[in-house]
Amino acid sequence: MGFKGGTKFRTSHRGTAAYQLGGVMMGPSLLARHKSFTSLVFPFTSDFVLENLGRMGLTLFLFVVGVKMDLGLLKRSGKKHLYIALASVFGPLLIVSIVAVLTRESMDEELARVSSIGEIALSFSVTTFPVHYTILEELNLLCSEVGNMALSIALISDAIGINFMVVFEAMKQGDGSAQSIIWYSISCVVMAAFTPVIRRAMVWIIEQTQEGEAVDQFYVIAILLGSFVAAFVTDMFGLGIANGSFWLGLMMPDGRPLGSTLVQKSETIITEVFMPCSFVFMGLYTDFYAMKEAGWSALRPLFGLVISGYLSKFFCTMLAAKVVGVSWRDSLAISLILSLRGYVELVLYVHWVDRNVIGLPGYSLMILGTIVVVGILTPLISILYDPSKPYMLKQRRTIQHTTQGDHLRILVCIRGKTNLPSLINLLQLFHPTVQNPFSLHAFYLVELIGPANPVFVEHQNQELEDLSGRFPDLEIIHHALKQYQEGREECVELHLFSAATVKPTMYQDVCKLALISKAVFIILPLEKKLDGEMETTEQWGGESGSIVTQILDNAPCSVGLLVEKAERWQLPQIASYNFIVLFLGGPDSREALAFSDRMSGNPCVSLTVVRFLASNAEGDDEMQRKLDDGVVTSFWVKNEANERVNYREVVIRNGADTTSAIVGMAAEKYYHMWIVGRKQGINPSLLEGLSTWSDHKEYMGILGDYLSFSESVNSDSVLVVQKQVLTGKGPNFFTPPGSI
Repeated sequence: MGFKGGTKFRTSHRGTAAYQLGGVMMGPSLLARHKSFTSLVFPFTSDFVLENLGRMGLTLFLFVVGVKMDLGLLKRSGKKHLYIALASVFGPLLIVSIVAVLTRESMDEELARVSSIGEIALSFSVTTFPVHYTILEELNLLCSEVGNMALSIALISDAIGINFMVVFEAMKQGDGSAQSIIWYSISCVVMAAFTPVIRRAMVWIIEQTQEGEAVDQFYVIAILLGSFVAAFVTDMFGLGIANGSFWLGLMMPDGRPLGSTLVQKSETIITEVFMPCSFVFMGLYTDFYAMKEAGWSALRPLFGLVISGYLSKFFCTMLAAKVVGVSWRDSLAISLILSLRGYVELVLYVHWVDRNVIGLPGYSLMILGTIVVVGILTPLISILYDPSKPYMLKQRRTIQHTTQGDHLRILVCIRGKTNLPSLINLLQLFHPTVQNPFSLHAFYLVELIGPANPVFVEHQNQELEDLSGRFPDLEIIHHALKQYQEGREECVELHLFSAATVKPTMYQDVCKLALISKAVFIILPLEKKLDGEMETTEQWGGESGSIVTQILDNAPCSVGLLVEKAERWQLPQIASYNFIVLFLGGPDSREALAFSDRMSGNPCVSLTVVRFLASNAEGDDEMQRKLDDGVVTSFWVKNEANERVNYREVVIRNGADTTSAIVGMAAEKYYHMWIVGRKQGINPSLLEGLSTWSDHKEYMGILGDYLSFSESVNSDSVLVVQKQVLTGKGPNFFTPPGSI
């Protein structure tokens, strides 16, 4: 079972631990021991209210978990994942069972039952997919190699675990009478028989919804209430309250609009209301003083099962991963991830108390073990595995270091059809030729909302209709890019990719594709709203464009931020397009000049290069100054005879002179595109005094921000360029105070 979604709804693993600790502190282990606190916070009827709110939260949580799980991912798991999953499930299951047999004589009557031992052994053997999805998402490992492997192992483990859980639950029913196990089996068959009927009803609801519109509110409320009905029915049949809502969630069809609407409508009330009540309810069950009263002799058998469960899970997973060829570091990271426990396991512990598998002392011991393991392993995983490390290279991947005649490999990132005009306009002016071809890798990125499993697709000779629900603008994007390629087949290679993932790990997909495709330049389109603000929050996430910043920090090649100012759907039909490069010195400016040099061969492009020099040269970085001189000289020698290329130098004293010169250039001529380096200047005086009012300097740079938002600079677009940052090398040029 794989997750079908990654919306805002998720119970953060650190959030789970915090809620859990808060619940324990409010319980009889600490605050609830004082009668004054109990009478004030938990009056006579509070236990009943909290318990029912907690169970409602559990029901809705497991329903949404079911909505966001994709059984089809089982078919796409590799043999390596299967072998590790089998070893990580059956190894601990066998070891914990052996320990249980050896200590069975000292167990109490309920714990000594075969069904009870089987359930406890299975809980340490099985890795629950929902828990580990949220862990990997929070640690930004969801799209990493270790994350992908851990998810595949978890979903296989979950599939095995569900079947075993049904068997052990049947054995538990059989402890009462033969009639109970027969009734349990009939109930399972009846529930399975209703699955196609409910599935068809969900499809009918989707058919009643107009394309592009949200599902009717009546259907959403009916389905959410149906999750409570399903939980009641399964609990009445002896299948457990948790199974009904979870199975109903699994019946939801993939794709928009039903699953995404259900998750969005329920996420706030689940996260903000029901989940805290669930954890307080669990905390009220936890009583560490009950452990003391029970004594070591009573808890020793269960403690042996807990220790053997955690250790066997860790070592079996790590050794199995190493045997199939995974490195020691990655094997250790995978074993740590799969050893963690979360909300699903806590719910299972409560279920054991209700079914008399364990008592309150044993439940408190299990909670204590979970808190300790999560507190130790989570920071270890963050220290051990850095998801950005594989993307940083030691060799150059820049336009400046790509020789003439080689394929110029460009990765274009697209968040929707609104990005197409600026990107197509730029590509049309790039002027590829047979002598100077380029490979275009177009990457369509969609945020996961509701039922859509994380997926990466290459669309070479593949039908697009089947993916339209998951990638709504795919056909439009594909058609526009194919239309651009027409007539340029000999000099333009087109590769279309798409990915659906969550925003926190979206940068990893971009960097991974850039690494695989050997791209030398990534283009990220940024749009402006009608009020003049940037669309980075809606498109790329975070108030300061967090995905953009992550790409800039981790990209294995150079990056260009393309800001569309004129909102043109196509280029104006004119004889010449005026481009201007503002060269303030440093690696980013040199890469911006190399980019514009590629466009200077286009007979429809007129290029102006303006080099800014400080009047006080004492503040210059001499090494960067020499490198700048060499690049500028080489550029001018190459283009001196080109009448469409102009070069001039401007001497300035401070940032005010810089902006005055820019405003004068904008008034003198209309430039369709302004090109500038992100980290500007080899001398602090070039931008002195400009950093205080720059709102988007974290990712746009000071001058890029000014050009994009200044009303005095009219243009179609602005391109902000950052040169590739090599592994272990920070910026080797002066950065003005307050800039990035």
